[in-house]
Amino acid sequence: MSIWDSFWAIIWWFFWAFVFISYLMVLFNIVADLFRDHTVNGWVKAIWIIFLIFVPFLTALVYLIARGQGMAQRSASAYQEQRHAADSYIRSVASHSPSDEIDKASKLLAAGTITNEEFASIKARALS
Repeated sequence: MSIWDSFWAIIWWFFWAFVFISYLMVLFNIVADLFRDHTVNGWVKAIWIIFLIFVPFLTALVYLIARGQGMAQRSASAYQEQRHAADSYIRSVASHSPSDEIDKASKLLAAGTITNEEFASIKARALS
């Protein structure tokens, strides 16, 4: 008789697979939080990691109880930093309107920074 012979055995197997994958996600989040937290000493981080290796379930539970609130705050601040960085990058690479490009080029032409041929090239590229 194999494990796949019974419907309830299959359900039981999926339940434990779900529990195991959830546990791995918790472990990865704890390790990421440890390295995200700059207020914790490196030795303390090493001790947490050692305990996560040798007493994983108990250590994960203690970590979530003791540092869960700070974990949520650090995760939210990291998300905000990533969002701010993405928004600023998008703003920096967003293209300008053709009239803005031509206006900038005309100022450079008036200042003598570019030649008439370069101005014509910029104008043609902006209008295309």
